[in-house]
Amino acid sequence: MITSDQQTFRGDVVIGADGHGSVVRVGVAPDKPDATFAGYLIWLGLTDESSLAPSRRLPRDVAILSGGEDYLLGYPLPGPDGSVAPGSRQVGWAWYDASHNDLLRETGSVVGNVVRRSLTSADIPEATFRELADKAENLWPSPWREAILDCIERRTVIGTPIAEYVPDKLVNGRLALVGDAAHVPTPMTGSGFSASLYDAEAVAEAIRVGVRGSTVAQALTGYEGKRLGNVRVMVQSGQQFSRSFTGQAP
Repeated sequence: MITSDQQTFRGDVVIGADGHGSVVRVGVAPDKPDATFAGYLIWLGLTDESSLAPSRRLPRDVAILSGGEDYLLGYPLPGPDGSVAPGSRQVGWAWYDASHNDLLRETGSVVGNVVRRSLTSADIPEATFRELADKAENLWPSPWREAILDCIERRTVIGTPIAEYVPDKLVNGRLALVGDAAHVPTPMTGSGFSASLYDAEAVAEAIRVGVRGSTVAQALTGYEGKRLGNVRVMVQSGQQFSRSFTGQAP
């Protein structure tokens, strides 16, 4: 393998675990190398529970809310010191929004149909912050409204465009993909992390007998046979949500 700075590395097998923008993927699926934009972004923020009014009680698990055409996931997280005591935790939120795709393209976060990067707070215009604040006031109940407004006020919001990738193959010779390099589901599936663990377990099992000589490709083909169908179904199930959410035709 030759890197972008022209260093050469040799090995019996290469495992691409380099995320949704994988560069190894082009070696496995040269005709389908890129994850594609799903048509929406997720605004993300994190604030201290102590910044909210004491009466704002958090759920024990993830809260899923719908408001108009948007969705919101809110969740308690351990505090910076690891504490899970009420009042010492952090509050995370993820706001699904399909109405700011023009901003993603204007900032180069999405180029063509490929996700390139997330929006940082510096990328987000003041008018957009004001729009989000006004919308949050009307859409979301406490304590999520206050958590969102706190993040907007502190300008600690990021916008992550969502990519999706349904694989046709996971292996090419001595190359194999795992995790988001292999399959990219919408976060709404809640399955991306566990699927990556299953990939790692399966590929490790496949090459346990050794990776020398002609047995490598055969072993990796066994990994692909074990995982490909499952991960395709996972991503496609998430695409049903994405198409419904963005109004795309199937």
